[in-house]
Order: sequence, then C-alpha cells, then structure tokens
Amino acid sequence: MQSTTKQLNQPYYQLSYSVYGKGTPVVLLHGYGEDSQIWLNQIEALAAHCLLIVPDLPGSGKSAITEKGFDEWLPDMSIESLAQSINQLLIAENVSACILLGHSMGGYIALAFAELFPSKLLGLGLVHSTAYADNNEKKIVRQKSIQFIEENGGYTFFKASMPNLFGKKFKETQSPIIEQLIDQSKKFESPILAGYTRAMMNRPDRSTVLASANIPILFIAGPEDIAAPLKDVQEQATLPNKSYLNILDGVGHMGMLEAPHEMNNHLTNFIQLV
Repeated sequence: MQSTTKQLNQPYYQLSYSVYGKGTPVVLLHGYGEDSQIWLNQIEALAAHCLLIVPDLPGSGKSAITEKGFDEWLPDMSIESLAQSINQLLIAENVSACILLGHSMGGYIALAFAELFPSKLLGLGLVHSTAYADNNEKKIVRQKSIQFIEENGGYTFFKASMPNLFGKKFKETQSPIIEQLIDQSKKFESPILAGYTRAMMNRPDRSTVLASANIPILFIAGPEDIAAPLKDVQEQATLPNKSYLNILDGVGHMGMLEAPHEMNNHLTNFIQLV
C-alpha cells in the first residue's frame, strides 16, 4: 500500500504520521504502550475506502518530544493536550472534518477531541475504550504503575501486564505476537509512559460527550477485555443518538491483532456508513 510519511514540527514535539488512500479523512489513534504499527492489519483494508491518516502520538514511535517539551509540556501532559496535537495535524493536512477512531487511550483522546472540536468530527469510534473516568481503585493502580515504571522501566512493566490484555485463546496460541509487542515497548522512555499514565488517571468522565453527540458513534468491545469491560461499553452504547456496537467473540483488549478480519469489517462498514 503506497503511503506518504510526514512530520509536523511543533515547539514541544515532532508529530510523525503516514497518509494513505483518498476520500473521507479517517484518523487512527493508537493506545498506551503502542504506536501506529498496532494498526498494520487494518491499514490496507481501510485505505481502500478513505483518506487514512495514522499518527504516532507525541512520545510514541517516531514522534519525539523535544527538550523544550520535556521541560514545559510533558510534566502537565493531559489527554486534552494530546487531542490538541491531533488538531494541529488536521490543520497541517487542511482537513476540516474527519472520522476519528481510537484504541484504548486513543479513544480517550478521541473523546477529548470531540469535546474540544465537535464541528471537526464526522464520526467517532471507541475501539476497546471507555468514556468513564478512572474510579478510585483504578487511580490507585495507575499511581502504582507510575511508581513501578519510574523504578523498573516500561519493558519490565509491559512484560508483566501486556499478556493480560489478550483473550485466553490468543494468549495460548499466538504468544510470539505478544512477545513482539512487549519487545517494542523497550523504545519508550519511562518519563513519557509515566506522563501518559498520569494523563489517563486524571481524565474526566466524558459520558456527556456521548449523550450529546449528533454524529454516529462506533463501539467495538471484547467479552474478555479487562481494561474496557464489555458491561461498561454496553452501558455507554445506549447513550448516543446514533450508536453502533460490535462485539468480537473471544477477544480481549486487542481486537486489531486478535480478530483483524472482523475488526476491519466493522471499521470499514462504519466508515462507509458515515
């Protein structure tokens, strides 16, 4: 699949992204501890139906945070400031409105974008993600994660936590894929992972964004997902006026890898619907 790789230079970060295809603009946002490569199974299928933009979020993949960014931006990095970075990308690409599809933390960013820039959205997709804020128990877990990452590094953290994000069958039969994902986490700097974790911990509940939206909203969930539980996603799917819920059988939190064919069908159908 032919693509154009670009870099947007900002004072606090360089935002790297790839552009494929033509048509309705669609942006794919990766999650925590990932980069744009998490969508490799989706790119060819989706790019046949749209103008596909796939960025590395600031601090992930090829999107570096500058020295100024480490000093002035990272300490207060938030889900909202990450949404602002996506807005800068759209401005650079002269995109007035797009479909925004986010996995996990990418979904949190998509919701923040929907709150900040509602007129710039044609559709919103939450892929194994939630509009709910962290409860007190989850915040305690996040705080412990920050401490662990700062003391032991991201690789050790993901080696312990990453396998739990997959469904039982995939974990038993596709361990090399999980190991590869864990190995890629060596690229992350601990302060950046800690910053992401803090941003997720401090994000507000955005259920009202779903309830007030007048655009189509897609939910993709896995029954074995411990990070975005199916029950929570089903509750949230009742909120929007135009809601589409797809459940991937036997899948955990990583449907892009666990069930790529089904994921591609659901995403393509949503893009064509919008």
